[in-house]
Amino acid sequence: MYTYDDNTYSDLHKDVYGFRPRAVAMCIWNALTPSEKQTHWTDLCNQLDVNETHERQLEKQRIAEFEARVEDVIGLGAGNRKTALRWIASQEKFYHGQCVEHFVWEQGVLFTDYGRKLVKELTEVVEYEDMEFV
Repeated sequence: MYTYDDNTYSDLHKDVYGFRPRAVAMCIWNALTPSEKQTHWTDLCNQLDVNETHERQLEKQRIAEFEARVEDVIGLGAGNRKTALRWIASQEKFYHGQCVEHFVWEQGVLFTDYGRKLVKELTEVVEYEDMEFV
């Protein structure tokens, strides 16, 4: 049986729930027997698998929605993907590459292969504005 230290447990908890366990949760964790810790650990790992599966499904849905938007814009007269992306991006203000990444992040796909390709496509078509300091 594996011996779980507090840091490892805290890391897994954060991966599952998005935040580290509070002091009370750590006290409960530390009071568990090794067998109870193993059961709790297994439950957390199972929940992490569920969360990751759900996130992949959401990413697929978001990609499909963005692709449908691109196709709609092409159908409205853009004629091709590059022009459609330019039209879609023209509704935003871009000052540098991080703005492009932020736009793709807002679509919910930045940390996917599709998102990385989309960032590259968009950086070739967006118009960057100069930042004005007041």
